[in-house]
Amino acid sequence: MLIFGEDDFGVLQRGREIFREWEQELGGMDHETIDAGAANSGEALNALSRLREALNTLPFFGGGKAIWFKGCSFLGDDRTSASAAVTEGLADLAALLKDFKWGEVRLVITAGKTDKRKTFFKTLQKTGGVEEFSGWSSSDKDWVERGEMLARQAFKDLGKSPTDDALAQLVQSVGPLPRQLQMEVEKISLYVGGQPVVSAQDVAAVCIRNKQAQAFALAEALGDRDLPAALKILDEELWSMQFDRKKSEIGLLYGLITKVRMLLMAQELIRSGRLKVVHSYPSFKAQVERLNPEDFPRDRRFSPLGVNPFVLFKAMPQARNYGMGELVRAMELLLESNRRLVASGQEERMVLQQTLVEILSRPVGHTPSA
Repeated sequence: MLIFGEDDFGVLQRGREIFREWEQELGGMDHETIDAGAANSGEALNALSRLREALNTLPFFGGGKAIWFKGCSFLGDDRTSASAAVTEGLADLAALLKDFKWGEVRLVITAGKTDKRKTFFKTLQKTGGVEEFSGWSSSDKDWVERGEMLARQAFKDLGKSPTDDALAQLVQSVGPLPRQLQMEVEKISLYVGGQPVVSAQDVAAVCIRNKQAQAFALAEALGDRDLPAALKILDEELWSMQFDRKKSEIGLLYGLITKVRMLLMAQELIRSGRLKVVHSYPSFKAQVERLNPEDFPRDRRFSPLGVNPFVLFKAMPQARNYGMGELVRAMELLLESNRRLVASGQEERMVLQQTLVEILSRPVGHTPSA
């Protein structure tokens, strides 16, 4: 069976559920979990080799055997997945699975993005079955609203009433993952017990922060102009890069550049009177919907109508932490950091730390300049 999709949490939970069911059903001690994450074709081929070995190794004491090929990262269309060696390895595995005498052997594969056009996927679809856990895309303009609607209804079903701030914080922490949102609602509801109203403080106390939310944390610290928090988060992000090859120093820098661009936009919207800082996201979204498209550039990168309203909502109060001149200077510093990271070969941690210190520091008694 193949469990796949962009909802990482849902895929993981479903894979674990199936594997544990099979463990209990089959009994014995010969079950195997194989880490199928791979950063290159060599690691992918090694994982496939281990899977073939597990399939062909009979349980030591007889009986059944469950195998979990966990977190397979080479079923999509990235460079590793598209390499000739991996493509051939998956084709060989597909042939093996098609003719395999399953008996008491069970196999569940969990994966993220998966190319449905490939022979391997079609083979599993015919022989073992597939389940897809699709998340919403963070590029979808309405994913925040859909998330809040889902969470509000889930709270209502459990007899709870969340505040607008609580919903906003929950969706920001979890991201565009519907299944995980539902599970977090259940956890928060258990935490508040008989309390009918769920507050933002309740969400903060128990809600997890997934990878997407963590990726925003550094930019949020910059928006809050909180230097100690920014340096702490930077250290955590740089440390985590040892274990997550999808992260990079350049990626962190681009996140900061995007945040400063958003702060500049927010400050101009406040100055021109087109938008006001409000505490309620629904009220803010109503303001955005009343904006005249003719007043803004057609390039959606530079228009408030082309960005996620929730991201702009978060930036509005933060824009007050800086003067316009400070934000322009921050953009210059970040672009210079980009040049230093790419061209100079300087130590990445030092470059990013120095840039954050220059942007976020301010003299005692300083007030933002206009």
